[in-house]
Amino acid sequence: MKSFSYQIIALFLLSTFVAFAQGNEKQVKQVETLLSEAGHAFVDLEVDKSLNLSKKALNISHQINDDVLMAKAYNLIGLNFEEFYDIKKGVEYYEKALHHANLSTNDSIKCWVYNNLGNVYSYRENNLKKCITYYKEGLKYAKKINDSTEIMFTNLNICGAYFGVKDFKNGLPYLESTKKFIDKSTLTEAKITQATLYGSYYSHLNQDDKAEQFYLKAIQYGTLNKDNLYESYLGDVYKDVSDFYKKKKNFEKALYYFDLHDKIVEKIYNDDRTKKAKLSGNSIEFDEYERKINKIEEEKDIQYNNLRKSKVIVGLFLIILLTLALLTYNYYRNYILRGKLNKKLLQANEELKIAKEKAEEASQLKSQFVSTISHELRTPLYGVVGITNIIIDEHKELEKSPHLNSLKFSARYLLSLVNDLLQINKIEENRVNLENLIFNISDEVNTIADSLEFIALKNNNKISTEIDTDIPEYLIGDKLRLSQVVLNLMSNALKFTKDGEVKVIVNQERIEGNKHYINFQIKDNGVGIAKEDQDKIFEKFVQIERKEGDYQGTGLGLSIVKKLVEVFDSKIHLESELGKGTTFSFTIGFVVDESKRNEIINNIEVDLSTNEMYRILVVEDNKINQVVTKKILENNNFKCKVVDDGYAAIEVLEKEHYDLILMDINMPIINGFDTTKLIRKKGLSLPIVALTAFDKQEISEQALSCGMNDVIIKPFDSSKLIQIINNSIQKENAD
Repeated sequence: MKSFSYQIIALFLLSTFVAFAQGNEKQVKQVETLLSEAGHAFVDLEVDKSLNLSKKALNISHQINDDVLMAKAYNLIGLNFEEFYDIKKGVEYYEKALHHANLSTNDSIKCWVYNNLGNVYSYRENNLKKCITYYKEGLKYAKKINDSTEIMFTNLNICGAYFGVKDFKNGLPYLESTKKFIDKSTLTEAKITQATLYGSYYSHLNQDDKAEQFYLKAIQYGTLNKDNLYESYLGDVYKDVSDFYKKKKNFEKALYYFDLHDKIVEKIYNDDRTKKAKLSGNSIEFDEYERKINKIEEEKDIQYNNLRKSKVIVGLFLIILLTLALLTYNYYRNYILRGKLNKKLLQANEELKIAKEKAEEASQLKSQFVSTISHELRTPLYGVVGITNIIIDEHKELEKSPHLNSLKFSARYLLSLVNDLLQINKIEENRVNLENLIFNISDEVNTIADSLEFIALKNNNKISTEIDTDIPEYLIGDKLRLSQVVLNLMSNALKFTKDGEVKVIVNQERIEGNKHYINFQIKDNGVGIAKEDQDKIFEKFVQIERKEGDYQGTGLGLSIVKKLVEVFDSKIHLESELGKGTTFSFTIGFVVDESKRNEIINNIEVDLSTNEMYRILVVEDNKINQVVTKKILENNNFKCKVVDDGYAAIEVLEKEHYDLILMDINMPIINGFDTTKLIRKKGLSLPIVALTAFDKQEISEQALSCGMNDVIIKPFDSSKLIQIINNSIQKENAD
């Protein structure tokens, strides 16, 4: 079917757009009226009247130099030429319309013209590539002005173009996008086009009953418009229906509808109308030639005036030439000087490049050093903490031994220092990625307060919390790093307060969309911080000397707090006075999204613990760590076997069945990653959990890619290890 002449509707809208004319308002209104009458005449098949009115409108538009009005007039002339006289002339006038439309800011006229050009190359020339390009440009402007009707008609045109070359797959989405709008619309032309396109689509699928139903519906809509240009759509429908019946070999109906099509074509596109279009068109062509001649004359006068001025220009040119000669000499001298400076600059740049490379190398070495030190310290710490726990478990009489508790505390303190160093290094290298977890602010703050109660009792302090009840019950954000910030600030406050109070106040500050901005204040009435020291406390390894007490620490806590708050896209604020206390405050935005909350809740793993005795293979080269891991497993009702390296593990697996492997990463002979790959190549699917002292973020991707199921970092909470083992085995058995 012929693409919808979207511009016909636009003709009746011409008078509704205000033109930003350079001429007077009266002339603008006159042109708008002429264009509106010309549009009606075009639809009523009065082609000579339409062209004559368009000609008058175009002449006035040129007089007042109004690009919008000129574009509209050229567009209307192009419509008449394309429909009744000469397609090439029609394209010529569309292109003139587009030229003037692009000189204006009126996106509506651009939309019309692009659609008209698309129609030419779709219906007249059958050039899919060109017509789709023009239609999509029209669609871009239709969306820009946010006009649903224009978007709908353009989508119908694009669909018609694709269907015209039997590309139903690409055309169908554009047709489907118009369905809701057209179903509610009263636009008969849109309903005709939609019904015909669906008829064509179902005919292509050989669903003839559906196709016939849509074609007859199109005819029903088409009979509502007669005796004007809209009747041509009915003629196009008759042609499509005739082709449909011809395809079905129902030649009687095919001939019947083809005769109806021919009658409408003869009625609308008769010789008399074509002659009128040609005569009126010649008059417009003559005016265009006259305008070209006038323009040439104007340019000729300008050239003559320029020639008169040329003598003066020649004199000025000689003066300028002399000046240029002097400037050239000066430029040459500067060029020599610049060459010397450039040479020095290149040398300086080379030195800077070398310095940059050395700095990057130093940064990389620092990261490697921190990672290596973290691993090397965590490995023996795992042994220290584990052996200490074993001694306490086996010798209950030593449970309250100050020496053992001191050993355990020292090990955990050293682990905390290692973790702080690693955290600082991650933040500085922008390797901290915030996670989206669901949490309750009140629960998190109160849990932290409970965990710090022993520190509070040590200094005879009281911990209190105030949580704003307006804060939603569940928020989404990185609760672990938030807890780390609050924990650091609270423990710091308790450390520097004696016989006092540490208060945590949490209030909802503001709401922006689905983000709730929560303000946190950690107040104490401790020793306070001197004004001159307040800018230093957030620096790494800085500890301010206090007058009272012995406050031990790494000097990393507040530095980590400041950097983590910045990762949350916020800033931390400090108010303090010596002898009166300190307040730290910050504001963080958390998402409140019910659907996201439900999704996260549904993905929370259920407890899969069981009393069944599982067989665990431990692959670990460190003898002390072997003892610790084996003891933990046996104390939790697991059967355990320990081997020293990866090849020994593979040999054991060939003879015996195990439910899970705990795999060390850093081992001699063959590392944990390569061992895992060899196990997977043998077709063994049992879960493999990396038990390592490396930082989890550094190895997680490599661990999962080689076939491991999970990662746990040494030292660890034994209950966490047991949970991961049970979950992994139960999941494997379920699969």
